[in-house]
Amino acid sequence: MRTTILVINAGSSSIKFTVFGHHGDTMFAVRYAGQIEGIGTEPRFKVQDETGAVVHEDSWANPPPGRGHAYALEQLANYLDPKLPEHKLHGIGHRVVHGGPDYSAPVVIDDAVLRDLEGFVPLAPLHQPANLAGIRATMEFLPGVPNVACFDTAFHRRHPPVADRFAIPEEFYAEGVRRYGFHGLSYEYIAQALPAVAPEIAGRRVVVAHLGNGASMCAISAGRSIDSTMGFTALDGLPMGTRCGQIDPGVLLYLMQEKGMAAQQIEDLLYKRSGLFGLSGISNDMRTLLASSDPRAAFAIDYFVYRIIRETGALAAVLGGIDGLVFTAGIGEHATAIRERVCRGLAWLGLQLDPEANAGHGPRITTPDSRVSAWVIPTDEEQMIARHTFAALDGR
Repeated sequence: MRTTILVINAGSSSIKFTVFGHHGDTMFAVRYAGQIEGIGTEPRFKVQDETGAVVHEDSWANPPPGRGHAYALEQLANYLDPKLPEHKLHGIGHRVVHGGPDYSAPVVIDDAVLRDLEGFVPLAPLHQPANLAGIRATMEFLPGVPNVACFDTAFHRRHPPVADRFAIPEEFYAEGVRRYGFHGLSYEYIAQALPAVAPEIAGRRVVVAHLGNGASMCAISAGRSIDSTMGFTALDGLPMGTRCGQIDPGVLLYLMQEKGMAAQQIEDLLYKRSGLFGLSGISNDMRTLLASSDPRAAFAIDYFVYRIIRETGALAAVLGGIDGLVFTAGIGEHATAIRERVCRGLAWLGLQLDPEANAGHGPRITTPDSRVSAWVIPTDEEQMIARHTFAALDGR
């Protein structure tokens, strides 16, 4: 019997969804995929089938405030119900950005779990509220179908203590102030894909660069996360579309004490007005910056590349050497120029770029005799969530 899993990735103004069919192996085939955009303004609903053909499009007037995600999920539930008559949903898997100190594996959601996850909202204020809104909505409009939370932090929970701690008193660590790391679902997928795509580096020392509007890097050894550029929140490390990346905490004290900025103003600055957008003053979209002749766009790109090269060196040191570099996510998978500049800057590590392979997006983009190989591997967080959801509900 075919098992059907619905995967939900709820953002602040959008919901991405994928319906997977499982046939008894470890892979899940896409049956439907799509998104609902413009929640809170002008919602637009689009569904594609397994071939990528658009099979449904719709839009509607926005519901009353506070009902955006709930109404959107109601429309999705109404659409899917007649499409899956032969087998109802086995489960719903949700991407949840923050699992805090207690959740190191996917978990079936009940009221107690939901209360715990609400407590992590201050640690991921851009993402966690939307993730929880998606969970509540599916509970309301798809009652009786079990929900599973899959955490972006879980893959990093086995870091060695020196990679998890801040140099502050123990009491804060006991309260949960520690380096968590994020994008774990993406890194976990890449680690599982390496044996098939890049067997020569599978199980070895690999740095993965998840480069998108949110960006981070991870050191992986033998398929296990050893360290990551992100920390307590999803602000640390690389500059991102609108997030600042690494910043001296003294800057925050200065903003409070000398500029009189309140916590909410600083949060808005660091999460929404910094990163590529803050540096360029033009856009948070790398495609726009690469196409621009404005010197501010060029500087934002220079800074982004510089930080990737810098962090690669640090993660290679943590690993005691590096055997492979993997690019993934939107920028990593599509921005040929960014990959070229990063690889050129890492020639000292032994990377020898193959320009033709890079232009063709790989999968291998270094020469056969390159001491360290570089790869382009598309990530699939939804596939990872489907696998986790099925495993968490196995036997139900």
